[in-house]
Amino acid sequence: MDLNGANTTGQRDGRTDADGGAQPGQANGSVNRPGQQNGAVAPLPTYLTHRLRLNPSADHKPDNYEDLELDFSPLVFSSLERYLPPPLLLQTRDTKVNFMREILRRYYPQSDRIRVQKHREYRQKIISNYQRLHTELYEMHAENVFVPSFINLLNENSGQSLKKRLNEPADGIYTFEMLQPRFCEMLMAEVENFEKWVHETKFRIMRPNTMNKYGAVLDDFGMETMLNTLMEEFIRPISKACFQHVGGASLDSHHGFVLEYGMDRDVDLGFHVDDSEVTLNVCLGRQFCGGELYFRGMRCDKHVNTETLMNEIFDYAHVPGHAVLHSGRHRHGARATTSGNRINLLLWCRSSAFREMKKYQKDFSSWCGHCKREKEERKNQSVAATKLELLRRDGRTAATN
Repeated sequence: MDLNGANTTGQRDGRTDADGGAQPGQANGSVNRPGQQNGAVAPLPTYLTHRLRLNPSADHKPDNYEDLELDFSPLVFSSLERYLPPPLLLQTRDTKVNFMREILRRYYPQSDRIRVQKHREYRQKIISNYQRLHTELYEMHAENVFVPSFINLLNENSGQSLKKRLNEPADGIYTFEMLQPRFCEMLMAEVENFEKWVHETKFRIMRPNTMNKYGAVLDDFGMETMLNTLMEEFIRPISKACFQHVGGASLDSHHGFVLEYGMDRDVDLGFHVDDSEVTLNVCLGRQFCGGELYFRGMRCDKHVNTETLMNEIFDYAHVPGHAVLHSGRHRHGARATTSGNRINLLLWCRSSAFREMKKYQKDFSSWCGHCKREKEERKNQSVAATKLELLRRDGRTAATN
């Protein structure tokens, strides 16, 4: 393999062929490489000649891009690779990188790329200097993270059977026990250790969002890969079954963080929607009173501030180790934590494909409560107008007779 990761002659999947014989596509000493037919070199694919797939190739194992100097996160390339058209999946890693970079640059202006680069440098500075407390947290070991019932739920079910096994106390809101107490304690201790390092070094960190003054972005101090595995292998199968209508099957990036509520911390959280397609919210613990989540129905951007109907009202009380999973467009807030401290893990899961398609949509009645009511009203008005017209025709017919 050369320095850019491309396979050289006599290698396959980065390993030298043991017998040195003919490779697939090679006969009598001639080699047909990807992009080459009958000895003639075919033009390399570009975004002008090939389009991304609408749905990801679930069985495809993407390349690892972490050893390359890229304009975007290596995880973005690994996630995007699953959407490449079939002919491109057989190409070298360099070819795939160039194709994906060309697409990403079309959608990300120079200013965004500079911002991404600065954030990468910021994150690398933290990772290089912060001393981890529990190193086992930074890799996914499911047997040490999840309770057995959650692992069994995913192993024994898929699709609609998985959805039926989940508790759905309100429309589009799913709850289940998820994290082991020991994992919750270690994660809270890790965040506390990180905050201590921040205080001692006077390092200025970015908080998880504009609404919270306290909390830490887990991705920023080394947990990005672990949380990406959490999203891809454990949350996406559930989201595919429960949130297909809002991009749940094509989640490809995330924002993972911990929030702290209580005395000398954030007390409550105002009414809002998340910057996500699907949100995972897990209470890690500490003794507390209050802090309930209140949900008020799903809305598109246009109708985010419209009224709430009675059947859209639902309140959820946090239980340590238990998760609530909902669409990011499900309006919600958090009531005041009146005593003690509450610490929650949040994972905002996003779908670049859904966000792109949403730009060209005008009807969101499949998931927006207000759009759905407007569509039903138009349908009722159309039916009423048709009935009235038929009555008028019958009346004119009777008059002429």
